[in-house]
Amino acid sequence: MAFLAIVLLLFIQLALFLSLKLVYQIWLKPKITEHKLRKQGIHVQSFKQPHGNIKEANIEPELTHDIGARVDPLLHGLASRYKKLFAVSHGTMPTVIIMDPKLIKEILTRKFDFQKPEVSPTMKFFLKGLANIEGDKWAKHRKIINPAFHIEKLKGMLPSFMASCEEMIEKWDNLIGSAEYYEVDVMPEFQDLTADIISRAAFGSNLEEGKFIFSLQRKQGQLFLQSLFNLNSIWSRLLPSKLTKRMVQIHRQIRSLFEGIIENKEKATHSGNTDQQDLLSLLLQSNSNEVNENKNGGMSREDIIEECKLFYFAGHETTANLLTWTMVMLSMHQNWQDKARNEVLQLVGKKKLTFDDLNHLKIVNMILLEVLRLYPPTSLVRSIHKETKIGEYSLPAGVNLKVPLHLVQRDPQLWGDDATEFNPDRFYDGILKASKDQLSFFSFGWGPRICIGQNFAMLEAKLALALILQRFSFHLSPTYKHAPNVVITLQPKFGAQIILHKI
Repeated sequence: MAFLAIVLLLFIQLALFLSLKLVYQIWLKPKITEHKLRKQGIHVQSFKQPHGNIKEANIEPELTHDIGARVDPLLHGLASRYKKLFAVSHGTMPTVIIMDPKLIKEILTRKFDFQKPEVSPTMKFFLKGLANIEGDKWAKHRKIINPAFHIEKLKGMLPSFMASCEEMIEKWDNLIGSAEYYEVDVMPEFQDLTADIISRAAFGSNLEEGKFIFSLQRKQGQLFLQSLFNLNSIWSRLLPSKLTKRMVQIHRQIRSLFEGIIENKEKATHSGNTDQQDLLSLLLQSNSNEVNENKNGGMSREDIIEECKLFYFAGHETTANLLTWTMVMLSMHQNWQDKARNEVLQLVGKKKLTFDDLNHLKIVNMILLEVLRLYPPTSLVRSIHKETKIGEYSLPAGVNLKVPLHLVQRDPQLWGDDATEFNPDRFYDGILKASKDQLSFFSFGWGPRICIGQNFAMLEAKLALALILQRFSFHLSPTYKHAPNVVITLQPKFGAQIILHKI
């Protein structure tokens, strides 16, 4: 009996401890942080539990680029009233919203003070890699990966880019056939295209393998998103949910696929049956060189797999979205479609484009930058682990920082009265002179952690768009509904239905 009483007492004490810890995490800690922020004159939207200040938009689709109220109605409303800092709550995490370019640059430059947050325990099953690691490990990975993205290496990947793009163009040509036009939802088309390109250019594998990995990672992304808004995530560190178990299963499946790709690549490399032009071959070679210089300097097999997962997700998801939104924009703004087509035809006619040709497509480049300004793939999020000074503010440990790019890159004070309009001319003299501030464009990040794959993505997008302009004219289908929606990245909620005509 005495033993049972002791066990019962220990159980009660454990339950009490866990209950107090839960109350502290989801109520007391946010309140303490809220008080510290308000003392500095920062507006804090009152916390609402359990999901914080997350609010769904209920707005009818409208053909406008002023999409702030649709993408995030809460932030849109607060940003119009508070021009400095303000804070909201995402679940139990207080988040300070930053819209001042000077503070944004400070955040992105001080990489060790402002780090990527662990937004969910399930993040480790979705994506790690260069984008989500910190400190010395980040520096090591960046050093090893950098050579694979050198501009000279990208030139060697252009034939892979070209092959994938030409297959899509031929498919579209056949779909139209002898008809006057054909309607196609370009969003899944570009998802297939970029999955194919990343499969060939990054790993040398085939389309079906790439599409399968893509489908698994897309499902993993959906589960990850669910985990952020699922009450079970509060307990996921203690008791794994069905959602977490499914993410672990997919994680193992993806890992196994990538392990097979890496092993095949290593065998081909050792036997001399590879031209060393794909990203994975270049990464493995760079890693081998690092190990030869320093036995502890290379990446582990697990590290390489995580970087492969990141290549795949970042390499196709964001570029597919960029191409999708570009087709929508050029369908809405036919004058710019005509300008871009004329530039391509005057430069090369219907001939194949070379790497140098793509660098001379100034109007095409301006259009892509303007699309990224208006429809950036995601927001920037950082966290701080100790009290940190930024500008005139001292932010308490534990808060997250969010830069809502779709608002910053539409701010009339930074971009002028036409900030919500599609005007690629603003990039005529480059990114630095596009806005009133020296720099207010952060779609690829900034500072030491600027996106390592930006040249890869822009080369891919320029080539695909130029080939489309050579062969087709296009406009929006009457079935298209302009409803930008965030599902990890900014996407058209109901697809992107475009009507194609041969030229």
